[in-house]
Amino acid sequence: MLIRVVLALGDRELQRGLEEQIGLAEIEVEGLTGEADSWRQVVRSCADVIVISDSMIPAPVAGGIGLLAGLPENPTIMVLQTEHSAELQAGYIAAGAHSSLYSGISRERMIKALEGTIESRRLAMMRDRLDRRGRSVPKISDFTTNSEVMQLFMNEVQLVAPSDSVLMIMGETGVGKEHLAKVIHGESPRASGPFVAVNTAALPEQLLESELFGHKQGAFTGATRSRRGAFEQAHGGTIFLDEIGEMPLHLQAKLLRVLQEYEIQPIGAEKSSWVDVRVIAATNKDLEQEVNSGNFRKDLYYRLSVIKLNIPPLRMRREDIPHLARRFVMDFKCKIGRDIRQIAEPAMAALCSYEWPGNIRELMNVIERSMLLSRSGEITMENLPSAFLYATDKNVEEPVNGNLAGNWQAKTLQHVVSLMVEHTEKEYLCRVLAEHGGSIRKTADHAGITTRSLYSKMRRYDLRKEDFKKRKR
Repeated sequence: MLIRVVLALGDRELQRGLEEQIGLAEIEVEGLTGEADSWRQVVRSCADVIVISDSMIPAPVAGGIGLLAGLPENPTIMVLQTEHSAELQAGYIAAGAHSSLYSGISRERMIKALEGTIESRRLAMMRDRLDRRGRSVPKISDFTTNSEVMQLFMNEVQLVAPSDSVLMIMGETGVGKEHLAKVIHGESPRASGPFVAVNTAALPEQLLESELFGHKQGAFTGATRSRRGAFEQAHGGTIFLDEIGEMPLHLQAKLLRVLQEYEIQPIGAEKSSWVDVRVIAATNKDLEQEVNSGNFRKDLYYRLSVIKLNIPPLRMRREDIPHLARRFVMDFKCKIGRDIRQIAEPAMAALCSYEWPGNIRELMNVIERSMLLSRSGEITMENLPSAFLYATDKNVEEPVNGNLAGNWQAKTLQHVVSLMVEHTEKEYLCRVLAEHGGSIRKTADHAGITTRSLYSKMRRYDLRKEDFKKRKR
């Protein structure tokens, strides 16, 4: 992780010496001049570690150090005393300084003390990276699945997670793109580094550049303090750029440069800074279509699409709905304080029959709502939203004679394709089961799937092997 150190010392020679000694790859050092506004520069520097001479702090014990300690970054403060006084040292530490040293000590001792201060700050920042809300850290087991489609997908995820390549995660709203990005980060060599997420669609265009790349004090109207951007905050870890398809074209060009050179230039800065980050982008848009429409740069699209991961929607892996629903029940028990133990069979059947346009996020919301409304130890049909009361007993709406039936005008193209695929899959399994007289092993071998997957599909389509024994030839 990148540590930003600001030096504001009265001794110019000492300041230059410290800059040379601690200016390493993981440490960015900024030495401030002894001008009249140096105190203001220190306050607005957004530094992690501040090394300052007490002669440069206005009323150091009364309020100057306290002001520094109360900055949003909560910086680690090291004061250099012009006088060798234990009483002064105690006063500076009581005011909020991390340490206080007499400026007359040897250069070697001072450098060693400063290195110790920087390392303490680094450890504190690593502790802050842990989940401070007590939530479980995302892990690969969160995607345990009974769906063959999802199993193939997760095999692909496990292959690419340990790499450092740029990733593009695609999928519908609510499928868990950010959660998957956190899992990939946790399974990578960067797991001990920061994970920084930015929703590029949630910020106005004029603020997004500052959010991503940072800015210097005075770079634009209202920039009263320097601010570090998301790329700098993610140094040594992973940055997740959600809704990348919404990024303005002029920022796409700047992002492409970062991906190629791994250098960022904050707004108003005179020089670039090197950052070590892995980029994971996500979108629910068709970026190829956006490229053809001129809304997305072709070169950036190819750079982001080194590896593409397309998360299957929930309706394409209905086998996972019972497991997910029960897991969310356990997760919400403590949060909402309700002792709900199970989901009634009719309610579970309705959950499995629903199309889930909002995917995993919608399932979570439905489970939480149903638990709040339940007056017993289980979730029943009465607790589900009204849309579930009209769910049919069959999991699949079958086309008639290969054509679409029902209110097809209300369906999306993806939904229509899904229905046709499911109808074809069910018809195929019926024919193969009949051919083999209901034998599960022979049918699975013929279809090229596992017996476990075959059982799941038979449950989904309400097929029983006994019904096909009569048809044995």
